[in-house]
Formats: sequence, structure tokens, C-alpha cells
Amino acid sequence: MERNRQAFAAALLAASAPIVAGPAAAQTVYVSNERSSTVSVIDVAQGKVVGEWPVGKRPRGITFTRDGQHLLVAASADNAVELRDPASGALLATLPSGADPEQFFASYAGDLLFVANEDNAAVTAVDLVGRKVAWQVVVGDEPEGVAQSPDGKWLLVTSEEDNAVSWIDIATRTVTQEMETDARPRHIEFAPGGAKVWIAAEMGGTVHIADVASRKIEKTLTFAPPGVQAYKVMPCGIRFTPDGKTAVVALGRANAVAVVDVGTATVRGYVTVGERPWHLAITPDGARAIVANGASDSVSVVDIAAMAVTATIPAGGGPWGVALGR
Repeated sequence: MERNRQAFAAALLAASAPIVAGPAAAQTVYVSNERSSTVSVIDVAQGKVVGEWPVGKRPRGITFTRDGQHLLVAASADNAVELRDPASGALLATLPSGADPEQFFASYAGDLLFVANEDNAAVTAVDLVGRKVAWQVVVGDEPEGVAQSPDGKWLLVTSEEDNAVSWIDIATRTVTQEMETDARPRHIEFAPGGAKVWIAAEMGGTVHIADVASRKIEKTLTFAPPGVQAYKVMPCGIRFTPDGKTAVVALGRANAVAVVDVGTATVRGYVTVGERPWHLAITPDGARAIVANGASDSVSVVDIAAMAVTATIPAGGGPWGVALGR
């Protein structure tokens, strides 16, 4: 057991590169299913589920460790994060996470996992090597979105109840600023390069673009999918293509995603997907978005350039998050 832990630690500490799927397994995605408490393993090329694993209760956040060797699943109702073998689904370890983990972010150094704890207004840093809590910082009520800046300096956490983003100085582990947002900020994503950060405000129906140097919101995007009532536009997941030129935003009850030109911060168009898309992932070539449709128990494969759905694949109950295989 100790030998395995040492090997795992060495791999983590060597994994400072971004999480990127390798070409051989780029067609495999892992989807957390909130209602059925499962993870669906989907072969996108074949357009079908090739595996379905029972996991902890109410899985939401899902990602890989920075070395790409292990899958992390936030079992929200179990107050734990599961470390799993992506090949077999075997549970390798259960990590402490604080209360009600929802979204999380694997640190760029690979040694920590930053977890938003919705029920106790905190963000927890989990030591992936020692498999223990390293530290915790109090933030606003109902934290959900969490992301580290690419330079490693900042940890940003959204507060749905307080309508704010906490800027945490990682070196001192202190909140240096609370930045006000529109209603219920759910997700936060740094644009490639790290100069800007995008914040999805679900009930506000908007996405803010903030400048990291000044820590101020510079622009706010609004969305108007054709034929959709404004109150149904509920932005959630945001992902960027690897070249940084395009963002795809899940719009919740609008049953659509928006394709946004990053350089001009304008919406190119909309793609109708399944019901209530929550989160998504973009393939390493930047060609497709894989979208989890929470209310229709399916995953949509979107051709980003064509702005069209090319496949709809059944998943488990309540698809929530998407992680690309490696």
C-alpha cells in the first residue's frame, strides 16, 4: 500500500501540465449522473455507452488528476471525493472533501484538489498525495464554481447566495476581495492565457468577463436563443477551445448552448441540445463540445464550427459533469 501511494505521489508531483486527452482515448468521455449515482463511460466515435459504474451518492463534479491517470468524482451527498481507476471504475481511495462537494479544480502543480463546499461556505484544499485536508478557507454562502489562475496565484470561488466571487491569495490563503456579480454565479473559467476570467450567473442570465490584473468586470454577455423566453436562459458550464478563440456556454433551461467569439466577446450563434444542459467538455482538437443534458438523461455531441448536433447519446439519470478520457 505504501509503495503504491509513493508511486501515485511521484506521478502527481510530475504532472504540472494541463489535463489533456491523448489521441488514442480522446473519444472516451466520463459523465457523472446526479440522480442515478453513476458514471457513464461513453465512446463518442461509436455513439454509445460502453460502461456504467455505480459511484457515491449524487455525483456532480468530475475531472482527472493532472497526470491523467485517475478519475476524481465529487460524491456530494457522501461528503467525499472518490479517486477511481478510469479503465475499470474501481474505487482506489475516498478523499475527505468538506461538506457537500460540488465543483472542484485540480491544481496546476498536481498536488492539491480545490473543492467548493456548498453546505458550509468554504473551499477545501485536499492533499492528493497525503489524501487529507491540507487547508480550508471560509468564503461566501453556497460556493459552487472554483478555478485556479494559470499563474497559480489566485483561487476564485463563486458564491450563489451572496452573488459574489471570492479572490483568494493562495500564498497567504486569505480572501483579498469579494467581487459582486449578477444573481447566482454558478461556474467560473479562466480563458486561455489567464488574463481574463468568465463567470456564469445562472439566475442573472449572464456571463461576466473580468480582467484578472484589475480584478474588475469589463463586460457582461447576454443571450437570446431564438424562440426561448428570457427567464429560461440560465448560464452554467463554460469551456474554451484550446486555441482560446471560441467559448461554449451551457444555457440550462434554454435547452441550448451558445457559441461565443472570445476576441470580440460576441455570440456567434446557438445550438439546440437536450433538456437543461449543465456542463460540457471540448475535445482536444477544438472541434466538438460534449454536453451533459441534465433533464433528458443524454449527452449531445456538438460540431462547434457547424453549430450543429451530430449525435445524441443516452446516459444515466441526470447527467451533470463531463470529463475527457486520456
